Amino acid sequence: MSKTLKVIKKVFLYTFTTLLLLTVTGYVYLYVLPKGPAITETDKITTGKDSFVMYAYKESEKKSVRVWTYKPENWRDQNKIVFVMHGGGRNAEDYLNTWTQLADENNLLIIAPEFGNKFSDYTTNDYQEGNLFTFFGTKNPKSEWAYTVIENIFDHIRSVNNITNETYDIFGHSAGGQFVHRMIMLMPESRIETAIAANAGFYTFPDEDLEYPYGIKNSGIESLPDLQLSYNKKLIILLGELDNDPALGTFRTTDLAMKQGGNRLDRGSNFYIENEALTKKHHWKFNWAIDTVSKVGHDYKTMSVNAAKWLSTKPGTP
Repeated sequence: MSKTLKVIKKVFLYTFTTLLLLTVTGYVYLYVLPKGPAITETDKITTGKDSFVMYAYKESEKKSVRVWTYKPENWRDQNKIVFVMHGGGRNAEDYLNTWTQLADENNLLIIAPEFGNKFSDYTTNDYQEGNLFTFFGTKNPKSEWAYTVIENIFDHIRSVNNITNETYDIFGHSAGGQFVHRMIMLMPESRIETAIAANAGFYTFPDEDLEYPYGIKNSGIESLPDLQLSYNKKLIILLGELDNDPALGTFRTTDLAMKQGGNRLDRGSNFYIENEALTKKHHWKFNWAIDTVSKVGHDYKTMSVNAAKWLSTKPGTP
């Protein structure tokens, strides 16, 4: 018996030590060591397609981010700037390519940040959930939120290019749609004018009893009245009529996610309805809208075309 206990103890200690070593190594690799592409020289955005790399955070050099750009020949200061947020494939260049013709047709400066992560198949906290928490559950400072990175990029391009725009628009599809609606909810002080969240996989509902990212508990939102600033922002929930097949893309099927609806179309509709009902109950201003695009599924290219229609219109009309 004594010999058996010794073996069990050795196995336990070996397993514990291995797990501890893996945890420490993973934490250091993900959150301590500098990572990302090499910083590029600070040059003005050129006409056509281009990219640059900058530090993601203003207070730290531990992370860099590549930013893809497309500038129409006729774009001038005070013309619209649109951030385009990629999906879970982290394929910012593909999204940029989709928007080049739309940019030319509507004279839009397109900014497409690339939130690269080799482990994106296993973690979503760093991008679509805003990097509020590390993979290990510890809180990140607001200066390192993914949403703050967008504001930092806006400051960078304004400074380097002598741009005087005070606001920008933002579009995201799938994981990017998750990013956009959460940015509106958690950072309403951002300089976003029009936000379009398309075909998000699941949402952060205005529920104080649900932990983030399914609800607002532990998100920094102290109470439901804090959401009034978010409801003042212009947010379009853009849904594909045919995005009702859970087999399309990566679809979250946890119990809490399934309570939001059985597919993306239902989840987006339920999210909008719940927020609208909350604002009506408290007589709050509600500047959000919902738009369901007919005969379109989980297709970021077609959804991008429909999103562009919202960028030059008055609130509430496509």
